[in-house]
Amino acid sequence: MSVDVAVVVRGREITFRFSLKLLFYFVSWMRKRDLHILTSSIHTYTGDGRFSVVHPENSEQWDLKVEFVQKRDAGIYECQVNTEPKINLAVQLNVEAAQANIHGPPEVFVKKGSTISLTCSVNVHSTPPSSVVWLHGTKVVDFDSPRGRGGISLETEKTESGTTSRLLVTKAGLSDTGNYTCQPSNANTATVFVHVLNAHSFYINSES
Repeated sequence: MSVDVAVVVRGREITFRFSLKLLFYFVSWMRKRDLHILTSSIHTYTGDGRFSVVHPENSEQWDLKVEFVQKRDAGIYECQVNTEPKINLAVQLNVEAAQANIHGPPEVFVKKGSTISLTCSVNVHSTPPSSVVWLHGTKVVDFDSPRGRGGISLETEKTESGTTSRLLVTKAGLSDTGNYTCQPSNANTATVFVHVLNAHSFYINSES
């Protein structure tokens, strides 16, 4: 029996689809690692409310939906039909960690006095992060403190495809050089190193 592969990011939902044109047969979904029957016909046989069968009335669809997927959900799921011989469909579910990603290369070179612009995206949309924090080195970038350097702004947008956070640091100075880390509340972090250079050094680096 061949096994299809499905990949999902932790925290999202996934639906395993199965269509059956034959009438008067029971369709069941089983988790292979513990041989647990999750659904049979329109009934669910698990106390985990994240699992459900999707079968619109009079339709040919017998889909298994898993909401808020967790790492422990990885493994093989098998759809079985009580025909003779049996009809089977197996799917290997791979679960990826939620991950932040800063667009562009791992090192950024900026001329002194210009603007540092960093964009971070998070690949989770079903459970977007409650917050996205930026760090400069080990310190949280401060946007509001009157003692801060000023000229720093943050824009965060949540869409169906994920969350995007954009950090802008205007009038960059040499002290703004260093690691910048995007730290979502529910995903792995991402880091980029920003070099702020004097004009002469910047042009030499750009030409090299």
